[in-house]
Amino acid sequence: MGWTHRLHGAVGAALGAGLLGLAALTWLPGALPLVEPLWVMPTGFVAALVLLVAALVRAALLRSDKRVLWEAFRCLPGRVRAGLAALALVGVAILVLDATGAGSSGRLRDAEVRDGRYYAFDPAPETRGTVEISRSAYEALLPGSRRPFLALPGVLLLGASGLVLAAGELHRADRARTAPRPAGGNSGRALSGG
Repeated sequence: MGWTHRLHGAVGAALGAGLLGLAALTWLPGALPLVEPLWVMPTGFVAALVLLVAALVRAALLRSDKRVLWEAFRCLPGRVRAGLAALALVGVAILVLDATGAGSSGRLRDAEVRDGRYYAFDPAPETRGTVEISRSAYEALLPGSRRPFLALPGVLLLGASGLVLAAGELHRADRARTAPRPAGGNSGRALSGG
């Protein structure tokens, strides 16, 4: 596998793990300063988009089907596969827990500011819709509102990392198969009587 595939995979895995770590930290009280900067989420989505498109292009250039890419992924070292799989499972668990409302402090979700006032979505059947909330309630809901926007690009980055590493492994195998064999080999030894 070439160094560009390894670098692409490492960057995707590192950024994905970082975003998943920030998403997990949103469950801790006082973690708001870590997820407060507004550039974190758009940067995560842009990085996920760029690295995922690049990984898809690299895989498409190999003209292989999903089964062959899966076999190439299975040829990666066990620690790499286990690490990517574990991180992806953590990301999916964060998204599922967030979607089901498990671990939330209440039923209000998706805090936002409009015209200097604070709002949240209330999914209760009797009051379903956007309701106005206090600033303290907004600050309590804000980390949970950012959680899926940190976890989703993290999972996409991990997927891009796995895809590009599998494509790199497949590219390496294709080069090894088409490379000419060195002259000599066993036939030279047999001729010399060795």
